[in-house]
Amino acid sequence: MDTLIVALFEILSFGAIVVLVVLGLGIIASMMGIFNFAQGEFVLLGAYVTYLAYSIGLPVAVGMLAAPFIVGALGFVLERLVVRRFYTAPIVAMLGTYALGLIIREMVRGLIGGLYLSVPEPLGGSIIVGPLHFAVWRCVIVIVTLLVMAACYVLLARTSFGLRIRASLENPSLARASGISSHTIYSITFAFGAALAGLAGALIVPVFSLFADLGIRFLIQGFVAVMVGGVGSFAGPVAGASVIGTLSAALPWVMTPVIADVLVFVLAIVFVKFRPRGLISGRGV
Repeated sequence: MDTLIVALFEILSFGAIVVLVVLGLGIIASMMGIFNFAQGEFVLLGAYVTYLAYSIGLPVAVGMLAAPFIVGALGFVLERLVVRRFYTAPIVAMLGTYALGLIIREMVRGLIGGLYLSVPEPLGGSIIVGPLHFAVWRCVIVIVTLLVMAACYVLLARTSFGLRIRASLENPSLARASGISSHTIYSITFAFGAALAGLAGALIVPVFSLFADLGIRFLIQGFVAVMVGGVGSFAGPVAGASVIGTLSAALPWVMTPVIADVLVFVLAIVFVKFRPRGLISGRGV
């Protein structure tokens, strides 16, 4: 029973990481109609900013706080300069963001080489409950993910800015006629999604270490989670991330990680085949 409880906690913490990564990807896909294939590299950049702050002598927490702002600012610039040119061609947008991600990944690889760099947890130790030990930092990841999810929901569903975002999504021409700058909304939305990825990278770097291909796994899982959950709502990607994150964390307990990853993708493909619109389809929050 103790082993089962610890396993469930590990599954929950990894699922929280996937949810945090997918939140940004899902918001961009749902609100802007494109898949950002640079999202994994935004996760990588968040991890690198955290490591960079630590390497120059700053507290790790400072790097973690700075990461979402720096990555979000970069996302804003990239949307203004590159991404916005491809909104009318989603396939080209996918290729364009993939190219951006490749450039970012290779730049980081040039800076750190093939090394695996470690960053200490800002809050170490364990919470002891009888014979059970729960890592404090993994608890922090779960709590932060829940808080971010709640904040995103409030932002999108209960604020005037969220209303403008949804208006730009539903009817861009009518939104523009009403005085809403869809280009500005898209820039802010893309930057917000990038910032969430940067936050995810900052939180997970003490757990997974920093290496050049860190973002690839989370990009693939995020893409699959969005497809399973459904595009067009806030709840869809979160539901998909919960399913994919749980499976990705649970299956390696009973089989080898490689087979587990393959099985997750096969199950996702089969599900999308029979329910192409995902778990939660339709517009809205």
